[in-house]
Amino acid sequence: MTSKKLESDKSEHAEKKHTGGFFGWLRARFIAGLVIATPIVVPILLIVWIVSIIDERIKPILRSAIPQNVRNLDLGFFTVDNLIGYTPGIGVLFAVIALTLLGALAANLLGRTLIRTSERVVEAVPILRTLYTPLRQLVEIFSDKESSSFKEVVLVEYPKEGTWAVGFLTSRAREEIAVKLEDSFVGVFVPTTPNPTSGFLIYVPEDKIRHLNMSVEDGAKLIVSAGVVVPKATDQSGLGSDNVALPEK
Repeated sequence: MTSKKLESDKSEHAEKKHTGGFFGWLRARFIAGLVIATPIVVPILLIVWIVSIIDERIKPILRSAIPQNVRNLDLGFFTVDNLIGYTPGIGVLFAVIALTLLGALAANLLGRTLIRTSERVVEAVPILRTLYTPLRQLVEIFSDKESSSFKEVVLVEYPKEGTWAVGFLTSRAREEIAVKLEDSFVGVFVPTTPNPTSGFLIYVPEDKIRHLNMSVEDGAKLIVSAGVVVPKATDQSGLGSDNVALPEK
């Protein structure tokens, strides 16, 4: 009796082990597939979602801008209106074309006059001015490659010794600031994360900063992404160049 019970217990245990093993195998394969698919599927779904949102807002504008007789034009299997309605991404294409034309318009005298007028109108409205001005300044700072506002990305010990912050080198200390500080100091703008339109201008001894080889654009990406987007190192030492072209006192 005892032998039969032992055999039964062994058989039941083996069955449970086999069942648990199958579901364990199934769960492991599902998790592996999920890990493999997520980095591929999520960006695609995100792009599709963004395109659909843009299409929903741009397509009605596009339809209203095209005369009714043109929208009803028969192209064989479909009309122009059907082409606009059922073509994914056509709103994004229209937005790209519109922005390109806007850029071309801004390049001439008439376009610059219109843009300045529209800017004055926007800046006259308190709420719009609060949003528009910082965004415009941010775009101008980081998109103008000829601008000398920010010369280089550096590391400075801030807000305390042993803690390093990413900042942008501006210029040497001049005039009254240079006189008061006496030594060789340089100005560093330390932006806040993830909003780099605000920050702190600090003056640091020139020998206390560490120069980075990354571009100002890469430095901006690093700050806006809160350190998630990190450019690849071009200098294995991690200290970058020790020289920087700054105007003399």
